[in-house]
Amino acid sequence: MKVFNEKQVWFVTGSQTLYGPKVLEQVALESGQMVASFNESSAISVPMVDKGTVKSPEEILNVCRAANNDPDCIGLVLWMHTFSPAKMWIAGLSQLNKPFMHLHTQFNAALPWDSIDMNYMNTHQSAHGCREFGFIGTRMGIDRKVVVGHWQNPQVHKEMDDWCRAAVGIHAGQNLRVARFGDNMRQVAVTEGNKVSAQIQFGYEVNAYGLGELTEAVQSVSDADVARMLDEYASTYEMKSELLTDASLLTLMQHEARLEMGMERFLTDVGANAFTNTFENLTGLGSLPGLATQRLMAKGFGYGGEGDWKTSAMVHIMKQMGKGRQGGTSFMEDYTYNFGATDQALGAHMLEVCPSIAAAKPRLEIHRHTIGLKCDVPRLLFSGKEGDALNVSVIDLGNRFRMVVNTVKTVAPPQGMPHLPVAHALWEPMPNLQIAAASWIHAGGAHHSAYSQQVSVDTLADYADILGMEMVVIDENTETRTFKQELKTNSLYYRLASGV
Repeated sequence: MKVFNEKQVWFVTGSQTLYGPKVLEQVALESGQMVASFNESSAISVPMVDKGTVKSPEEILNVCRAANNDPDCIGLVLWMHTFSPAKMWIAGLSQLNKPFMHLHTQFNAALPWDSIDMNYMNTHQSAHGCREFGFIGTRMGIDRKVVVGHWQNPQVHKEMDDWCRAAVGIHAGQNLRVARFGDNMRQVAVTEGNKVSAQIQFGYEVNAYGLGELTEAVQSVSDADVARMLDEYASTYEMKSELLTDASLLTLMQHEARLEMGMERFLTDVGANAFTNTFENLTGLGSLPGLATQRLMAKGFGYGGEGDWKTSAMVHIMKQMGKGRQGGTSFMEDYTYNFGATDQALGAHMLEVCPSIAAAKPRLEIHRHTIGLKCDVPRLLFSGKEGDALNVSVIDLGNRFRMVVNTVKTVAPPQGMPHLPVAHALWEPMPNLQIAAASWIHAGGAHHSAYSQQVSVDTLADYADILGMEMVVIDENTETRTFKQELKTNSLYYRLASGV
């Protein structure tokens, strides 16, 4: 059973008729065995479909067109078992609009030293054929993933899965709608951006909906549905019984349950899997959704505070990429620092941190919210799980989008924070806070991010490559001066590439 059973990656083998029917039968047999093995591997999350051997320009064009028109196909793995003259691929690759990965492997791992002859050489010449295919990809200016190694090697499976998950992210973005309730937080720059440019490059659309429409959906939730939701809260989280027995607290809990159910129904009705709101515009809702937003994120919805639609979209996309892996993904913000022997950052937000990143069972509590509508709001409290993680920020630079990635190590807080009424994660940025923060600022990274322990840097790199998006990584190898030079070089490249 694969993680993404509703999606497919097509496996296409390249060859030609020159070798005769016996060789082509062997090519087809060995390709089928490879696909069967990939589908048995728990390390590869997307099922593969053997689409046979293509031997002519017409067959290549037909399989590329078929992939374009199949909504279940999220990408292709292309492998040249023998020599496949690359001019045959021009028409197909010119029309292919699904991402592809070039697998550079061969069926047998070791050479049969005592029996190898020219028949063996001609049948197993991936080393030869893949270079011919590689040339045409470069000649056509196609940025693609190339995975090298024997197809049974676990590292090859890992790299294939990283790419498969990137293709899942591309598919998620192309089928995503972000709902905006209220506008961008006033006077904030980095959360703005060109929505048309984003839709052209990423595929997702960003639409505004009136708070009056959302309020109607919230108010339409029945008392019976609210009661069932409260039962779910009580069975899922640590919480004091008085939240459901004290009349005034119960009213707050009922209101939050209505917010959650009304928002989810509204988002589902309009086909949105991500949303934004802002504490500056909550007319009709009565409060900023806290627990409601946290639980919607846990269900897979993307979220961005203060109208941050780029982060909202990225949270949803990364949740899809990381499906089935340990850990979670959440909307996050670098909130405050802990300077000491090892400098640290405490990440949080006013209310909205996803419980998928929690180290332990969250506590449901009610505390005063003092920004925007000042009122008591239910929310989940927890600390983030320890371990490797990363923060991702997508920003609009006018002539392009840039993705900024910082790898971090999440740690347990050295002591409790009994007066902090929000969920949080404490991390040590790589390589250290001094270099990481300076590099993030030089790159223009936002104060909001998509925080994840599910998604790898390699998957994000594959995602950026498929989209043709700039990506810069701040990790244990980063040095500020070199990083600044990388930004300057990137700027020149993307200006030249766009014809500016």
